Formats: sequence, structure tokens, C-alpha cells
Amino acid sequence: MESPRSSTEGTDVLTYGGDYNPEQWPEETWREDVRLMRQAGVNLVNVGVFAWGVLEPAEGRYDFGWLDRVIALLHENGVGVDLATPTAAPPPWFARAHPRALPVTREGHTLWPGGRQAFCPSSPDYRAAALRVTGELARRYGGHPAVKLWHVHNEYGNHNTWCYCDTSAEAFRAWLRERYGGLDGLNAAWGTAFWSQRYGDWAEVLPPRLVPALPNPTQLLDWQRFSDQAHLANFRAERDLIRSVAPGTPITTNLMAMSWIRHLDTWRWAQELDVAANDHYIRSDDPEWYVELAMSGDLIRSSRGGAPWMLMETAPSAVNWQPRNRAKAPGELRRAVLGHVARGADGVSFFQWRASAFGSEKFHSGMVPHAGPGTKVFREVCRIGRDLRALAEVAGARAEPAEVAILWDQDAWWALELDSRPTVDLRYYETVRAWYTALHRDGVPVDFASPAGDLSGRRLVLAPSLYLVTDEAAAGIARHAASGGHVVIGPFSGVADENDHVRLGGYPGAFRDLLGVWTEEFFPLQEGERVTVEGLGGASVWTEHVHLRGAEAVARYADGPLPGLPAVTRHGTAWYVATVLDEEPLAALLRTVRAAAGVTPPPALPRGVEAVRRGRHLFVLNHTAHPAPAPARGLDLLTGLPAAPTIPPGGAAVIRLPR
Repeated sequence: MESPRSSTEGTDVLTYGGDYNPEQWPEETWREDVRLMRQAGVNLVNVGVFAWGVLEPAEGRYDFGWLDRVIALLHENGVGVDLATPTAAPPPWFARAHPRALPVTREGHTLWPGGRQAFCPSSPDYRAAALRVTGELARRYGGHPAVKLWHVHNEYGNHNTWCYCDTSAEAFRAWLRERYGGLDGLNAAWGTAFWSQRYGDWAEVLPPRLVPALPNPTQLLDWQRFSDQAHLANFRAERDLIRSVAPGTPITTNLMAMSWIRHLDTWRWAQELDVAANDHYIRSDDPEWYVELAMSGDLIRSSRGGAPWMLMETAPSAVNWQPRNRAKAPGELRRAVLGHVARGADGVSFFQWRASAFGSEKFHSGMVPHAGPGTKVFREVCRIGRDLRALAEVAGARAEPAEVAILWDQDAWWALELDSRPTVDLRYYETVRAWYTALHRDGVPVDFASPAGDLSGRRLVLAPSLYLVTDEAAAGIARHAASGGHVVIGPFSGVADENDHVRLGGYPGAFRDLLGVWTEEFFPLQEGERVTVEGLGGASVWTEHVHLRGAEAVARYADGPLPGLPAVTRHGTAWYVATVLDEEPLAALLRTVRAAAGVTPPPALPRGVEAVRRGRHLFVLNHTAHPAPAPARGLDLLTGLPAAPTIPPGGAAVIRLPR
């Protein structure tokens, strides 16, 4: 998406704003809102996200007068509109008129209106109603000069909104027919010879509802895939309708590349968007929140090949849904926003503009808090607005492709955490984050990549967790190693194919030849059990009985269930880590691998200090309580002065580097 043009300067800008819900406030508040928006530097707001019940108070009866006035007021004051379709929250009349469109849980319980997202994604009644209101909005506002962006729906898949009703069962069967062609293909893929599960008629095939014993794992995996694509089909339908009525304006929806959200396939969805958009919320119980933020930003940027993206939602301060919702400390919000921009965000938007006075999110912070504009939060909001105006020249800039890529795969995540694995302690996100953190603390730039994608140009490719992998992806990883690129494979990887069938002949299955090893048995550790890896240090969670078959042992277990056996191996440029190393041993190993791969050494900085390059600009963020050295000289865009030699505690600089 091109950055919106400033009405006064005529130059590219970074967009700045938030979710604006004027329908929650009396009309006399609106003028105060736009006055404060101008004061804060807001130039784009998201409107209408949850306004379906106000826009369409009864089926087929629409009220757009209030929205006409809001959009006109924003436009008059130089604030652009990201106009949302309100389809994430059907109003109560929809449930009353179409009760079969309500979602049903795996246990068979109907989920009723009273919250949000009360719809079955496979329901034709829901699809028809969503397209009707979307069409009305597109026809009315598609040519309006205030509308700079269309925002379809909101947070698809949030709250794990899968539906197990009979309508979903029919849609699931249709999806399976297309995937497998016939029942023979389905029976082979699902391994239905096990436990007398063979299907002889499509009517026998059901969603993975509650069963007396353990469910079929491939059925569960396919259900995740189907449910993801059911939501995607709804997005495409709304997007394509808007394009047909109002072509030329970019369209997006907000993904959720965060640690606890695993419902959508990021790679698949990002390719459907004109501009990738992400929601990101800091966990207040995470002392190194900026690492997770960086990981999220790197993932969403990588999902579109390094193109700039948009931060659609983040919180100005506390949220309302964590167990303990600490407000942000002074300066924390500013560093968080700059961290997103450093990793490719061309726009920053908060949820929400004005903190709600009622409803379940009334204790979710707003840019204008309950206490009003004379507050820490609003002062910081205004300062960030000034910062983003000062960073206008950053808009559109791309980071150079990183020498190091981490493989990210949604199927592997879904499959790893199904029932009946060797341990419940080997978790996908936690494993990937540990490897990412080791690189982040050393200041190593990282991209994410799909296992099936192009790995050329990467000196080092890391696969921390790839339990499930296709033949094609495994072959591509092997080709990368054969061409001289270094590859590191993490524990319990390559074990299963795309149908979650074990690859026979010894683990790690698809990677045996590449790694020059084979594993006889897994020896997962008990809760709290630890082992020592000679020459590296401590490890936990997982060990394997590894045999060398051409590889060399880089490090061996000193104790535990497998003393003397290999824990880390190397076979040419391919490395295998058959355990879960502690923080420092993992960092030390990855430094060794980086050196062997010829990865450019990063500048030495204290832990808690980030230096991230985007184009010709170096973002330096000091998350510590101590001054930190500035790793470069040049103009600091945030101050308009030459960069100081040190960054103050909790401070930041954005340094324009010489060409």
C-alpha cells in the first residue's frame, strides 16, 4: 500500500491513529475527538469495526446518516478513514432470524450472541448477510475521498471460532472431496485402517467432535486447515465484492502474529492482502516483551517478502483480558511503536482512540483515557505522533534480506501440538522463540521463511521445530545445504509427512540423509528433569538416542538417560540439535554455527539494546535502565540533531546513515 499523502506537505507519511468508535459516544463528543486527533498527529482512523447493529438495526434496514457525518467531519479535519466491514460481530437480530448460523462447540453446545464472532464461518446465511452490509458500504463510500483503506472483518479466527455444526460438517466434507478426490484418498490420508475407522460413505465423515477415546490426528489436522480456509473464503468474498464496486483502494484485514494465536496460516493469508496488517499486544508478564514484539514484526514483514506492513492494533497502555493488566511504564509505549516501525511498519494504529465507558473492553486503554487528555498516556500519544511525522522519510523503506532465516510453518505447529505426542512439553512457539531470542540478544537480523519457499541467498537457515514436513520442503532444505548454505534442524523434526504419518526407517525421517544421523528412540525428560551437554551446558525437555551415520558428534550428553551419546551433530553444513538447550548453551552453539556459515558479525551491544536497520536508517532502542552506546553517527531524526554518543535509559534514536 502506498502511504497516504499528507494534505499539507504532499510527501509520503507514516500513518497514525486508532480504532474510532463514534457510535459509542454522543455526537457532541465528535468535534472534541477530531480536535484531539489533530493535536496528536492522527491521520488515519479505523471506523465501523463493530458497528453492524447500528448500521443495520434490523435486517435490510440501514442507517448511514451518522456514518456520513462522521466521515465528513474526519475528512474536513484532514483525517483519513480505514473503513471496516462490521462482519466480525453480527447483531442480535441476525441470531434470531438465522439460529442455524450460530456456532456450535466440539461438545455440541451452541454459542449465543452477547459477545462477538457469534457465527458459523460455513453458514450461507452468515455469508449472505455479511455480503449485503459490505455491498451497501462499498457502494455508498467506495468513491469517498476520505476512504484510504478498506479493513475487512476483524481478527479472523480469534477466540478459536471454529464451528462443529451440521452446516460445517457438510462444508468439511466438500473441502475433503476437493483435497482427496474420493473416499479412497481420504481413508489413505487419515489412516482409517487404524481402530476400524474406514469410511464407506461421505455422510459418515464428521468434524472432530468429542469421541470416547483419542481422536484421529489427521482428521484434527485437516480440520484446522479447513477451518482456516473457511474464514479465508469469507474474507475473499468480502474483498472481491469491495474490489468490484470500489476498485483502486487497498484492502486488508488484521492478522495476529502473536505468541498465543495459532489459528491462521500467516503465509497463506498474507498473500491475499493488498497490504499486510497485524495486531500485536504486549504481555505485561513478559520482562523481555520487546523480543516477542520483534519476532512478530519480523514474521509479518517476511510474510510479504519484506514489503512494508501496517500495525492495525496495539494498546496505548493496559489491556482488559490478561490476568493482570499492568499499565505501560513511561517510555515503554514509544519504544514499542518505534520497534514496529523499525521492522517495517508504515502505519501504527491503536485499539482504541477513546477508552470505552461501558462494555467488556471498558478497562482496555485508549489514546484518550477515561481521565481525559491531561494524562501520561495522551502526552505520550502526542509525542509519538511528532516522532512519526519526523520519520516520514522512512515510509516505504525495506530492510535488506537477512543472512539468517528461521523456518515457520503453521501445519508443523498444528501437528506438533495434537494429542498423543511423546511429550506435552515440546511446544512449537516456545521452541522457535528460544532460537529467535538467542539471535535477537546478539543483534542478528532475522527473516522468517516458509519451508517450501526460496531459501537462496541465506547463509544460515534454522528449523527449530519442523515435526511435520512435506517431501518437497525437505528436498528444498537439503538442496540449500548442498549449495553451501548452513542448516540447523531442531529436535523432533522431519518425523511426519503432511498427513501426520510417521516416516519409517528411523527418525528424523525426512532429514536422516541430510543430517547423517538416525534416531532409534526418543527419551523425553520428566517434568523438572535436566541433563548436561558436554562443552555446552544444561538442557531439558527432550533427548534422543542418536546414531551417527556420516555425521560427527559436536557435543554429547554427560548424564541423564543417554550418557555419552550425541546431543548435537554436524554433517558438512547440516547440524542437528537433538535436545532443548538452555538459553546460554543455545546462544553459544548458534554463535559457532554463524561463524561457520560466515554470517556477518553484528555490532556488540548490551543486552536489552536493539539496533535495527531499515533502509538507510538505524533504529536504536534502549530497553535498559542504563545509558547505552550509539552504534553509529549521523542525524537523529527524532531530535533533528546529530546523534548523541549514548542513548539514555529507556530512550531511542533513529539515525540516518550516510549513503
